[in-house]
Amino acid sequence: MSSAKYLRLAALCAACSVTAMPTYAAGPAVPPWGVDLGYIDKSARAGADFFVYANGGWLKTAEIPADRSYAGVNLELDKRNEAKLRGIVAELHTRVDLNDEERKLRDFYDAFTNTNAIEAAGLSHARADLNTLAALQTPGDVAEAMGTISLALDGPYGIYLGIDDKHPNAYSINLYQSGLGLPDRDYYLRDDREIVDTRTSYQKYLSHMLAFAGAKNPDARASAIIDLEHKLAVAHWPAADRRDADKTYNPMTISELEKLAPQFSWRRFFGAAGIPMTSAHGERTVIVAERSAFPNLAMVFAETPIAVWRDYLTTRYLHSFSAYLPKKFDDEDFAFYGAVIQGKTAQLDRPTRGVQLLDSQMGEALGKIYAAKYFPPEAKAKADALVHNLLQAYAEDIKTLDWMTPATRAKALDKLSKYMLKVGYPDHWRDYSALQISATDPVGDVKNSTRFEWNRELARIDNPVDRAEWGMSVPTNNAYYNPTLNEIVFPAGILQPPFFDPNADDAVNYGEIGATIGHEISHGFDDQGSKYDGAGVLQSWWTDTDRKNFDARTAALAAQYDAYEPLPGIHINGKLTLGENIADVAGLVIAYKAYHISLGGKPAPVLDGLTGDQRFYIAYSQSWRQKNRDAIERARLLSNPHSPEPYRVNGVVRNDDGWYAAFDIKPTDKYYLSPDKRVRLW
Repeated sequence: MSSAKYLRLAALCAACSVTAMPTYAAGPAVPPWGVDLGYIDKSARAGADFFVYANGGWLKTAEIPADRSYAGVNLELDKRNEAKLRGIVAELHTRVDLNDEERKLRDFYDAFTNTNAIEAAGLSHARADLNTLAALQTPGDVAEAMGTISLALDGPYGIYLGIDDKHPNAYSINLYQSGLGLPDRDYYLRDDREIVDTRTSYQKYLSHMLAFAGAKNPDARASAIIDLEHKLAVAHWPAADRRDADKTYNPMTISELEKLAPQFSWRRFFGAAGIPMTSAHGERTVIVAERSAFPNLAMVFAETPIAVWRDYLTTRYLHSFSAYLPKKFDDEDFAFYGAVIQGKTAQLDRPTRGVQLLDSQMGEALGKIYAAKYFPPEAKAKADALVHNLLQAYAEDIKTLDWMTPATRAKALDKLSKYMLKVGYPDHWRDYSALQISATDPVGDVKNSTRFEWNRELARIDNPVDRAEWGMSVPTNNAYYNPTLNEIVFPAGILQPPFFDPNADDAVNYGEIGATIGHEISHGFDDQGSKYDGAGVLQSWWTDTDRKNFDARTAALAAQYDAYEPLPGIHINGKLTLGENIADVAGLVIAYKAYHISLGGKPAPVLDGLTGDQRFYIAYSQSWRQKNRDAIERARLLSNPHSPEPYRVNGVVRNDDGWYAAFDIKPTDKYYLSPDKRVRLW
């Protein structure tokens, strides 16, 4: 899956035909025609920093709210969606005709927001779990606790139920490296001052949590947890290597897994998770991601004293459930994960956190109401048409690529023709009738909802894949491409005003929604998505020559991003961010081509002195308008596959010929690239 840009959905002209824009009485959400002219910094030169050129007026005065790690267009949409969700919950509290599902939403929310009851309960709702962890005596006991899904613990190995990359009609049991309380292995291995300070703060956090749980000598015990996690980090693969679809596909039977990593109690682990040891095909098969790390992680598991594992699991449990425990636990968890890691200075208000909890735990129940109120059928139909327009434009582009041979081109077009499109909300809603929710036990509610979802997925493990299922909730402000289903998905939460704007200028809509749709389409053809064929099977469909050509082009793009240094001493990792950077570049280029196709050979009007091409690129840059705190920027640079927003503008447009012509970019400009250095992909 991929995280997407924030969509601005508009009534675009058909990308491959001349179709007039409909007329609406209202004006655009962003006057005068979809771009905020006040944000443009006319003192900046476009070629020196196009992000600042388009957003400098806003950047000079924008302030990040105390309870957020960023500000900008993304947050503006997030807050609008949060307000809608709070409104939905408020209505649930005034109605007397709630159905069972709506009652569960209301009760779940009430259990979380009743902080007086949470304080009065103390640790009573968590006491049985904490006692279980305190009673662990053997490695098998520890592995069993780690495999108990409802406890939301961690350990050297993580588990999830997915889809088999080479058999996309079958579900899979996937295992991966895990166990770190900090965002990435680099937080344990680097010696930057800020990273060292973060480790020091983390040790204090662990000590405080252990003390809250009644542990003696919490400082020494916290130090032992740090040492354990450092050993796990040494064994971990770097984040960039974990993106490789070929390297992380390692199917094996449970017996073979036991031989690979014999020091871990796999059968106790799987037993606690409810994983059957056999299937209709014989012994159960699992898919291991970071194969070479697994033996080393098992050795760390075996060499670590049980007492240290007890403390480790206790702190992970308290972290997972801190929001549902008395205020001192919640505050301590925020002081580290909210303040130190994300740079926030205030906790988000409880009602907003409450609707976020409902979205994460009962997303389709909440989404059903959200879609009915904020995404009518006509909006869904219009959005479907818009994405089909960009798919058409993409197909036309593939037909003209000069670097691709006919054999590979035919398969690329076949894959594109098989894209499955999901817009707005699912065709079938999840049934929550088996989920038990109490208005007085938030710990139990979260455990029950976690167990409910796991059991729902586990019950179908040997059944054919449900291709209609969604991987995001309807109110989510995001989108994704899924290679095993060869699908692009746009939830209703990202298709909302002011981004769903039928009244904005065509050029703006193509620069924003067009580039976003193109981005998601392009993930099927990025460095990893391109390894999957039209049926979603992880297998090569390229000629050797075309693949080498493509890899050379993407390596050049990775090298460009390696050179960027958003924070002192921390560069963008071009290999880690390559898939997103490819999708950004290709998405913008294809949206530009689609925009020009829509003009039907006629010149675009000049508005406020700006040509259609200039408006297209300014809109693209303003759609990335964002300011981040340094702490979250650091975490993203070390662990996240997305480049920081300024480089999702400057790093992209410098590879697009149209931008150079639109703004008369000169060889003396900072972001100028000679034509032979520009990376041209799709």
